[in-house]
Amino acid sequence: MRSEKTGTGNRERGTGGRLLARSGLVLGGSALALPAMAQTAATPDSGDTAWMLTATMLVLLMTIPGLALFYGGMVRAKNLLSVLMQCFAITALVSVLWLLYGYSVAFSTEGMQAGVTNLHSFIGGFDRAMFAGMTPASLYAHVPESVFAMFQLTFAIITPALIVGAVAERMKFSALMLFTLGWFTLAYLPMAHMVWGGPGSFLGDIGVLDFAGGTVVHINAGIAGLVACLVLGKRRGYPHMPMPPHNLGYTLIGASMLWLGWFGFNAGSAVAANGTAGMAMLVTQIATAAAALGWMGVEWIIHRRASVLGIASGAVAGLVAITPAAGTIGPGGALILGAVAGVICFFCATRLKHYFGYDDSLDVFGVHAMAGIVGALLTGPFAAAALGGFGAVEHPWLQLWIQAKGVGFTVLWSGALTWLVLKLIDWTIGLRVDEEQEQIGLDLALHEERAYNLS
Repeated sequence: MRSEKTGTGNRERGTGGRLLARSGLVLGGSALALPAMAQTAATPDSGDTAWMLTATMLVLLMTIPGLALFYGGMVRAKNLLSVLMQCFAITALVSVLWLLYGYSVAFSTEGMQAGVTNLHSFIGGFDRAMFAGMTPASLYAHVPESVFAMFQLTFAIITPALIVGAVAERMKFSALMLFTLGWFTLAYLPMAHMVWGGPGSFLGDIGVLDFAGGTVVHINAGIAGLVACLVLGKRRGYPHMPMPPHNLGYTLIGASMLWLGWFGFNAGSAVAANGTAGMAMLVTQIATAAAALGWMGVEWIIHRRASVLGIASGAVAGLVAITPAAGTIGPGGALILGAVAGVICFFCATRLKHYFGYDDSLDVFGVHAMAGIVGALLTGPFAAAALGGFGAVEHPWLQLWIQAKGVGFTVLWSGALTWLVLKLIDWTIGLRVDEEQEQIGLDLALHEERAYNLS
């Protein structure tokens, strides 16, 4: 461990250089206090602050317009606006919820103690609701706490937005808004707290490594997507009726924005403009390229051609897989991790889905959950110095077991709470549009607008 000066004295950082609160890991057995302890005595580092402002805007770009276009291009033309609207509305809703209680429930350290498991190991308190105690002078590490809170908000926004891809073209807009409210509150916020909450957090204390959201974001959302598409049922006509993407140009543009924004997602998670951020950016690029080539290569071998949708999906699989490992993996490990994720996700998004017959419209489970699981598991061994990593991992296979426990817990947590929220909504206002609305398309049926007026 090395120590680094902050405004209030020395605070330890892990050998990966990763600030505690964003990872919630206890690298080397010690960690920082969380933003509940807002610091006002020091001056923020201008370089770190400038980078975090930039990274925050990059992560917001991932949802609007990145994810919106990525998903929008893959649905039928009659449902394009519905997907764009859902991503945009989720961005607005989660922003307000983050102010009201989200930031506090995710990052309050009230009642937490390292090595002690209690209620606050699973969920934060409400002492920071409405950003209580936050001023322009409040610091988190070397950056304004307001910047850290805004950065975390962009993660909270994109996670429920990812689920849109699993239920596209058949879920009521009102039901989706209620689902976002319930799932964000019951599934996302406690998971973020358990992984990134600092000393005393449930998964953080057992040593789960998650640099930027493999469990919190991608496995969490991917499992929710699988449960949601099973509860909703298939789109009418699936799989017998052709439902090709209506505009792969939008999808490729969206994937490109996701690739760009992911540098903020991963490199920004260092919460500093330092060597860890630089290495996170490098390994993100390598893993993404390897996954895109891996997916394309398998597709070429099997189908004798490479597709735009395939290479874009492969790139996203690589971005997802590197997310938990970005702060601790080396370039060689990133190459292997990306290639493995690209190949596995190809088969999950094609063969697995058709074998079991579930209608995960835009492959949220096949890409986000599966690549997240691959990345979370392989973070363990690849964080070890013996395998080219930069984490404080002395026993790679023991860490793999710890990662597996984190993955298993996330799958059960997300699956159970997603089912509960969906069933409550279904018993009240219902989840699906009716047959006529689905036939007309959600753009006209729910929003009375068309994406394309060609007359």
